[in-house]
Amino acid sequence: MYRQKQQRSKTLTVAAVAALVPLAAACGSEKANDSGGASVGAGGQRITGVQWSIDSVTVDGTTHEAPDAAQVRIDDAGEAAGSTGCNSFSARADVDGERVRLSDAMFTEKACDKTPADFEKSLGRTLTTGSLTAGDEGDRLTLTTADGDTVRLSKSEDASLYGTKWTVDVPGQNGQKGQEGQKGQEEQGSQSVQKGEQGRAQLVFDQDAQTVSGRLPCNRVNAGATVSDGRITLGAPSTTRMMCEGSLMDAEKRLLGLFDGKVDYRIDHETLTLTSENGTTVRAVAEK
Repeated sequence: MYRQKQQRSKTLTVAAVAALVPLAAACGSEKANDSGGASVGAGGQRITGVQWSIDSVTVDGTTHEAPDAAQVRIDDAGEAAGSTGCNSFSARADVDGERVRLSDAMFTEKACDKTPADFEKSLGRTLTTGSLTAGDEGDRLTLTTADGDTVRLSKSEDASLYGTKWTVDVPGQNGQKGQEGQKGQEEQGSQSVQKGEQGRAQLVFDQDAQTVSGRLPCNRVNAGATVSDGRITLGAPSTTRMMCEGSLMDAEKRLLGLFDGKVDYRIDHETLTLTSENGTTVRAVAEK
């Protein structure tokens, strides 16, 4: 990730355009008002502390629909973070009444087949041209430029901890899916790993059974999981005994470090954040 100050006259490269989608989401951030509440639009709509889905962007009369996973959350301190379903972002967004302005943005610049380039380009252009005016209609919010271009947002519900398939961003993982070869197999009771599954970590929490199960970067895992007061108590993990490429095994070991202890958890829309007692943070995204 890197920093880039936005300029109205700047010509965007394809890579930069892809990265700017996240910035679109960031536009909603704002400063808290004097009473400590969230900033609001002209109709009294709460802007901060809300998970917003990005619905569409309209530039020069042409509307581009957003991918389902495009979203942003704006906190009361003027920080915004989100995802386009491809790129992630963070930025500052200053709010003065109905006015919203982005600054000092950080974003990734991946290219993804499922995120239309026209949408990202239009979104980047709309959100980085200067001050935006916020207007609301019920659970919807519209950000409008001085030229009349718009970004439309709507409130979205947080995903449920239970029953959701969470795809995990494993800390410290630097291996590639489908890398050639495996380091071998254990002498007994081992199985080979399908190459298409290497590196993919997913977890599902079951409320009735009070368990969590799924796949680590290499092995399958099961453990007890009880939830109370924003914390999850994870039991000792039971795993299969497969061996994979070294970096995958290292990443798996880090993820297993969350088990057999308590972790704090927080859900923002479709993002689950787990934080262990030693400060290790793991994030996961709800699979559509």
